[in-house]
Amino acid sequence: MPENLLIPSVDLRIGSLEEYNRRQKEKAAFQHRKPKPRPCITISREFGCEGYLVAERLRELMMQRTGDEWVLIDKAILEEVSRRHNISEEILQTLGENNRIMNDILATFSPRWKSDQDYFRLLSRHVVALAEQGNVIISELGGAIITRHIECSYHFRIYGSEAFKTSSLSRRLNTSAEAAVKLMHRQQKVRDHFNKAFLDRDDLDPSLYHMLLNNDRSTAGAIAHTIADFVCARQAEHHP
Repeated sequence: MPENLLIPSVDLRIGSLEEYNRRQKEKAAFQHRKPKPRPCITISREFGCEGYLVAERLRELMMQRTGDEWVLIDKAILEEVSRRHNISEEILQTLGENNRIMNDILATFSPRWKSDQDYFRLLSRHVVALAEQGNVIISELGGAIITRHIECSYHFRIYGSEAFKTSSLSRRLNTSAEAAVKLMHRQQKVRDHFNKAFLDRDDLDPSLYHMLLNNDRSTAGAIAHTIADFVCARQAEHHP
């Protein structure tokens, strides 16, 4: 059963990204001094946890609290961006060919990774370019690993028990518990393999994150509020 049944249409999110880029251009035209650094938030999750629900609610909260446009990025939307050349070019204009951060990130990639190297390099450049602009929530994509050099980046991981993840998947996909368990284990193996093979880093490492959040004990909405509170407090502390 495809994972994309768990998330909204890519076209809806592309529209959000286009609006985000439009507002970024408008602000750049009127700014005469260096803007205050804006946060980038990454969300990692065990497959079956309600990470996308958290990210969607978090985006709403951050727009309410900052009064700015925020954009949610995941692999599906970046793949679509790569196909829509005009949007791709607008994003990549923010990132120079010799950008130091990008060089650091590319150095992170495992030398064992050979296939699709250019493709994933392009996706990673998009992630970094958007993260540097700020007001971005990155779901998965090894976000905590490839944006860790960026100022004002905050990283969170959502985990849960097998019983919770099975129940959540079964409910959201309207499938049996047995099918949900098989899907959960299969997809988690795919994710673990990607991070170890491509990024040469295990995203289970708790030292990557500002906070670990238990989906068994907190709803998606409660987790989103916790993240928003933490990020806003840190921003106020370091960039008053």
